[in-house]
Amino acid sequence: MNILEQNQHNSPEEFYASLKEKLEETHNFPEEYLFKFIIPNDSAKLTEIYKVFDGLQHTLSNRDSKNGKYVSVSVNSFVLDADQVVKIYQEVSVIEGVMML
Repeated sequence: MNILEQNQHNSPEEFYASLKEKLEETHNFPEEYLFKFIIPNDSAKLTEIYKVFDGLQHTLSNRDSKNGKYVSVSVNSFVLDADQVVKIYQEVSVIEGVMML
């Protein structure tokens, strides 16, 4: 389920503003934050996601779906604030075929 598809707001800007507000209410930044994505089983897509996290302290794990059509990607990254989390989601959102959880 893509977080943008379940967007109850009129625009992506409103969605990300709401996300930032919720993150600030529920997290104590700076901290480790778990990002989860589902992508088609395509090494180029995986590489694009990895590039978003270049320069950040992170650990990665991925797992193929039962039929091998998709890959679940988990990235545990140290982030400074809600703005950084939102920025990462925005960067990943432009990668075609990525579902953000």
